[in-house]
Amino acid sequence: MEDAQEVALLVRRCVAGDAAAWEDIVQRFNRRIYNICYRFAGSADDAQDLSQEVFIKMYRTLDSFDPERASFNTWITTVTRNLLVDHFRKTKYDRATDSIDATPGEDADGQPLSDRLPDKGAGPAESLDRLETRELVHKALQKLSPELREAVILRDLQDMDYREIAVVLKVPEGTVKSRINRGRTELARLLQRTYKQVS
Repeated sequence: MEDAQEVALLVRRCVAGDAAAWEDIVQRFNRRIYNICYRFAGSADDAQDLSQEVFIKMYRTLDSFDPERASFNTWITTVTRNLLVDHFRKTKYDRATDSIDATPGEDADGQPLSDRLPDKGAGPAESLDRLETRELVHKALQKLSPELREAVILRDLQDMDYREIAVVLKVPEGTVKSRINRGRTELARLLQRTYKQVS
């Protein structure tokens, strides 16, 4: 059975009241949702809270998922994005001025599993350089406007294609490409300024 068919079956079972199917959905998609929340929020604690809110919203609206209209990944990304937008709107959280004191390394859950596995080929200095670079990129991401940040995160960190991003953001593909291009340019400018200060 294909993955999309398997997920559609899980959704149907969950809507019918199967608690085990819901647990399977949560296990399968927890890391993806957490990572999106973490990249937007910038803090492991906030990402954990937001992830739980996303799962509550997903559970309540699961019967609205239509596999004919979008993949489950696109649907959950849309639900996650909408909740994040609502959350930041309600709290008037100015994401453009997030604290740069929060580092992604404060909590192991803030990193994908691949970042926590030991690298047999890299020495301690190389590993430290990579960690510092990852932290600098994370801090620079927090300084981007919300529109540019979400486009860059969905494309470069969540590896979604332009069409999927257009569906999630509810904007034309051309707008998606423009935001990604502007976001990458701004990110490069911020990183270049940071590297000049560090040198």
